[in-house]
Amino acid sequence: MVAKTVDLRSDTVTKPTDAMRVAMANAEVDDDVLGYDPTALRLEKEVASIMGKEAALFVPSGTMGNLISVLVHCDVRGSEVILGDNSHIHIYENGGISTIGGVHPRTVKNNKDGTMDLDLIEAAIRDPKGALYYPTTRLICLENSHANCGGRCLSVEYTNRVSEIARRHDLKLHIDGARIFNAATALGVPVDRLVEAADSVSVCLSKGLGAPVGSVIVGSETFITKARAMRKTLGGGMRQVGVLCAAAFVALKQNVSKLQDDHEKAKRLADGLSRIEGLKVDVDAVETNIVYFDVMQSANITAPKLCKRLEEHGTLVIPESSSRIRIVIHHQISDSDVQYILSCIQLAMDGFSGLQVEK
Repeated sequence: MVAKTVDLRSDTVTKPTDAMRVAMANAEVDDDVLGYDPTALRLEKEVASIMGKEAALFVPSGTMGNLISVLVHCDVRGSEVILGDNSHIHIYENGGISTIGGVHPRTVKNNKDGTMDLDLIEAAIRDPKGALYYPTTRLICLENSHANCGGRCLSVEYTNRVSEIARRHDLKLHIDGARIFNAATALGVPVDRLVEAADSVSVCLSKGLGAPVGSVIVGSETFITKARAMRKTLGGGMRQVGVLCAAAFVALKQNVSKLQDDHEKAKRLADGLSRIEGLKVDVDAVETNIVYFDVMQSANITAPKLCKRLEEHGTLVIPESSSRIRIVIHHQISDSDVQYILSCIQLAMDGFSGLQVEK
């Protein structure tokens, strides 16, 4: 029998807190499609203020938030967006910008720290003189923090330089800020400063902040007016959505301050993993709440098999490949959980040490 379960598959697995459940039960609601849900309006106003933007819109998911943002900026089919080859929009969002919006992705290689080389971004912008042959570049997308690069953070200075390129070529800049509060916390800068140069930002409330559902997109009044219509087109208009927004508001108010603790736990976890024979982790690259580690060939076990063994010990993690595993810390992981995880991984590795494992 498993003594306890520690779920590290993602920061999306958190359960609503008691405060969230109370807020949901008592939420004042109305029809949000008609624009009258007071709890949704309160959340949107609060997020817009925190992010330093004119207006905001609650959406069911980060994927929809990014999709709406791209489609509003690229409102002509055949438009092109420049984005990282390892970005969430490009890899994990079902190709929606292309299949639904007719928007062409032009990828630039993501560096290990989540950035794209500035000269490569500029070189990827289409020459307007070739409009007869090429898609028309209209948008650049960044991701901060960058999930597939291990939760690495893009600085204010880097974001501003990308914005300068965008302005020089009359383009828009969108930030996939699924974990933007993690990035702001890690960098020690106000979140509005971190996104000041962006025309739009998608802010997920159900990842690091632990809300059960939802994201908010922010931008200008004009942008949000168009985004609201696009949300309806995509089926994202919900009625008494204040029930969800109430929990998200609690997350926003109570859990941002917990992110630093999450980051410290991730760092301690990475340090502990680095001491286990057969595993490899870049401790210095752990900036936020995401830890990647590699299972070395000498360990005689694949990452999926190790994950299966860990599941038997009540520890849930996700294999990224045959040799790599991802762990994500969230506010419902305690200090004792971190020690338990390390103990489970050590036991699992010891159990396979020196044994031939079936390929």
